[in-house]
Amino acid sequence: MSHVKPAPCCSIAPPDILARLAAEGTPEQRAAAIRALGPSSAFRAQRALIGRLGRELNLGAAQLGGLALATGRKLTAYDNQRQGRYFLPGVKVRGTDDPPAADEAANQAFDGSGTTYDFYRTVLGRNSVDDAGMELVSSVHYGVGYDNAFWNGVQMVYGDGSGTIFRTGALTKAIDVIGHELTHGVTQYTAGLVYSKQPGALNESFSDVFGSLVKQYSLNQTADEADWLIGEGTLVPELGGALRSMSNPGTAYPGDSQPAHMKDYKDLPDDNDPKNDSGGVHINSGIPNRAFYLAALALGGHAWDVAGKIWYKALTQHLKPDTQFAEAAQMTVDVAQDISAKARKAVKAAWKEVGVL
Repeated sequence: MSHVKPAPCCSIAPPDILARLAAEGTPEQRAAAIRALGPSSAFRAQRALIGRLGRELNLGAAQLGGLALATGRKLTAYDNQRQGRYFLPGVKVRGTDDPPAADEAANQAFDGSGTTYDFYRTVLGRNSVDDAGMELVSSVHYGVGYDNAFWNGVQMVYGDGSGTIFRTGALTKAIDVIGHELTHGVTQYTAGLVYSKQPGALNESFSDVFGSLVKQYSLNQTADEADWLIGEGTLVPELGGALRSMSNPGTAYPGDSQPAHMKDYKDLPDDNDPKNDSGGVHINSGIPNRAFYLAALALGGHAWDVAGKIWYKALTQHLKPDTQFAEAAQMTVDVAQDISAKARKAVKAAWKEVGVL
């Protein structure tokens, strides 16, 4: 049975953005941001409990969440019917062999999970997030106008967006958002990166890397064809074009504070204040994000063919819960060495350019 690592406290909406809007936004933005921030403590407690039970009792996802294990691709979509966390997963609207549901969001979440499964299976040889055929469960229409999407330790949960922060219906449409959040599940079952400071920023960065690769894979894009944006078009236009830019961190939206180099690293406290983002996990992830982008661009072709496989092997076989940036960088260099001198040179140069090595 798979050994479950600590479930990350993760969601696609950076809490520092929500905290800023809650303090400085329009009345509508303040209300939407407070609604999005409100459930965080409850889900944080749930994820912590799932992680602790998994570690102490060596339980897998099936026992913890009542979810089925399968020998192949198994997907299920549920309608939460805007009733919140006590109604999760909700009412089943589509299963693996079912025709499309009447609900567009349910179909988008279902298909996006399927594309992510296919990417991991076809490209990386991984059988679902736990590598043991875990059923990928999605619940849509969570809460009322909820501006977030997240992996809760056993399943995916999507809000509809309020139309004030996130565009209504945008979160289930964004394949990179789906790939990002499901990758938190992969990290949970492998490296178990602690969701704080540098390990937490690596946790977020690996999710951005594979979220972007899922999108590129679905579009058959090469590294130089990709936009390297995370959540492009999910925010309402007045807030910005995307949640993050991997190629140019700090440029995704007005007020984006992501650094692109270690000289600008933000040493923030992990003090439960949302504006500090668990020690800057969504903020400082810009540094390893750009390192991956530079390595992928230098290696050329499809980013998942070489760079993606290097990062995947590092994540699943080498990283530990408390791994720091410099350690992760060296691990990817070591993995690249096993592929070719060219790969090692490209990866090492990328980390040097962002000031980590």
